[in-house]
Amino acid sequence: MLKIAGEPSETVSDVVFRQIRQDIISGALAPGAKIKLEQAKERYSISVSSLREILSRLTTENLVLAEGQRGFEVSPASRKELEELADLRTVLETHAIDLSFSAGNLEWEGRIVAAHHKLAAAEKKLLAGDTSRTIDWVRYDWEFHQAIVSACNSATLMAALSSVFDRFLRYHMLAQSFRGQAVVDDHKLLFELALKRDVEGARAVIRRHIESGVAHVLKSGRID
Repeated sequence: MLKIAGEPSETVSDVVFRQIRQDIISGALAPGAKIKLEQAKERYSISVSSLREILSRLTTENLVLAEGQRGFEVSPASRKELEELADLRTVLETHAIDLSFSAGNLEWEGRIVAAHHKLAAAEKKLLAGDTSRTIDWVRYDWEFHQAIVSACNSATLMAALSSVFDRFLRYHMLAQSFRGQAVVDDHKLLFELALKRDVEGARAVIRRHIESGVAHVLKSGRID
């Protein structure tokens, strides 16, 4: 998932990997932009050889495209990919909800309460027009969805969901607007359903939540 800073144990390459990945997801590196190695070397303070390795890693998530001898570019954004990511996120997240609601304990409930508290605080600021809290919302949104499914006991499922969530999030960042009260209401309802262990109710909210997100991005007119 998108992180604001690297972990203490990370290597320089790990930190730069996260920085470039964050820049792509946030839109700082625009879809279709050429990644010029000499310029990127200066920007991220890393060798060209290490940079090539990092960009090759990012191709595995389809965030970067390798162009043979012509170098690398940021993967373009398209309606088709947005819809594919939405479908995949729905499958992964609803399955993880099934597993998590069955296995969740008191500690799991505590994680959900804490995550929703932070998310709701950030959303309150955004609804009041404080767009400086957008980066907080991005982080807290994932932390809340992650908390909901954190008792699924599958590291592979969580890793796959995290990657798809980030790629889906990139489209919301490109739309450059907060979805407003509707998304706040979805999160509040999902919070309540999770604590009730209402699997079917939560699955329905997730499906609607993701479908509404796609509609919001397409309505922005920023995706072909």
